[in-house]
Amino acid sequence: MWGIYLFLIALLVLLTVLPKIQNAHWVFRVPEFGKIQITYVVVITFVIGFLIDHPQNFWYGQGLLLLLFVHHGVTLVKYTPLYPVKKYKQRHQSSKKIHFISANVYQFNKEYNRFIQLIEKHKPEVFMTMESNGDWEKAMTVLEKDYPFHHKVTLENTYGMHFYSKLEIKSAQTHYFVADDIPSIEVHLKTEDGFSFVFFGVHPPPPSPTEEETSKERDGDLLSAAKRVKDIKEPVIVVGDFNNVAWSKSSILFRKTSHLIDPRIGHSFVSTFHAKYLLLRFPIDLMFHSEDIFIKELKTLENFGSDHLPVYCEFFIDHHNDDQEDKVEEATTEEKAEAEEMIQEGKEEDGDRDAVVTEG
Repeated sequence: MWGIYLFLIALLVLLTVLPKIQNAHWVFRVPEFGKIQITYVVVITFVIGFLIDHPQNFWYGQGLLLLLFVHHGVTLVKYTPLYPVKKYKQRHQSSKKIHFISANVYQFNKEYNRFIQLIEKHKPEVFMTMESNGDWEKAMTVLEKDYPFHHKVTLENTYGMHFYSKLEIKSAQTHYFVADDIPSIEVHLKTEDGFSFVFFGVHPPPPSPTEEETSKERDGDLLSAAKRVKDIKEPVIVVGDFNNVAWSKSSILFRKTSHLIDPRIGHSFVSTFHAKYLLLRFPIDLMFHSEDIFIKELKTLENFGSDHLPVYCEFFIDHHNDDQEDKVEEATTEEKAEAEEMIQEGKEEDGDRDAVVTEG
C-alpha cells in the first residue's frame, strides 16, 4: 500500500504540472480537463495515507497532497456557490425572460425523437445543435412549425451546426476562422418586446490522441471568435462545445479578449461530458455573455442518447443595469499579443479531418 500511495502522489503531481507547461500537444492540455477529478483523488489519497502503515517521512507526502488540494481548490472554488458574486434583481425595463438549449447531439446518435421530445418539453425560444448532419436536419424538420427561423450548416464531419428560433432572425452568417471545415455561427435576433441580441455558436476541435494532436486549431478558433465578439455592439451570448474548460489559459484569454462574463463563476461547474459517466464528466460545453445579459438559470438537462448533456439557460437583457460591469476583465497588451499568436498558429495548423466521418 505504501508503494501505491507514493505512486498516486507522483501521478497527481505530474497531472498538476503538465498543464502548467505551455505546450499545445494534447499530452499537456488534456490533464487540465480533469482538475475536478484530480482534486477528488488528492482527497482520497490523503485519507488513504492515514489508513496505512507508513514511515516517519509520510508527513512530507501528506503535506504535498495538502498543497495540491489548495492549488486546485483555489481555482475550483470560483465555480461553486461558495465564491461570492454580486447579486442582481430583474427590473421593469428589462426584456422578458428568454430560454435557449445548446446540445452536442453526437452525429451517430439515432435517438432523434428523444431530442425532439426534449425541445417540446422545455420549449426554449431558441436552440442550437452541434454535430448535426443531414440525418439530424431531416429529423428536426418536425420542429420547424414551432421554430420558423433557422440557420443551418449541414456537415458530415461531426462539425455541423443547426440553429432554430421562434424569435425573428435579422441576419445570420457562418464564420470559418481557422479551417474551412470548422464553422462558427453568428445570429442576430430580435425579441417580441423589441430587444436585439446576438447568439454566437462555436464548436472547435479538441486536442486528444484520437482527434487533433494539438490545441492550436481549438485555441485559434476560439480567440478568433473572441475578437469578432468584441466588435459586436449588441448584447451577445457565446455558446457551444468549446472542447475546453473555463479555467484553462485559452479560456481565460477568450474571456478577456471578448470582454465577456463567465456565468459559472459563483454558480456551478455545469459539467456536460461524458453524459454516461458521472465520475468522468467535464464542464466543456461553455457559455459567456456580455454585461447587459443577466443569467437567471444555467443547468444541464436530461440525457437524450448523446455523449454530451444539453445545456439549458434562462436569461434576460437589461441595458440600464450596471451590476455586472466589474465582472468584465480586459486583456493586457501581452495577453493581446499572445492571443494574436495563437490565432496565427491555429490558421497555420493543418487539421487531419475527413469530409465524411463514420462511426468507428
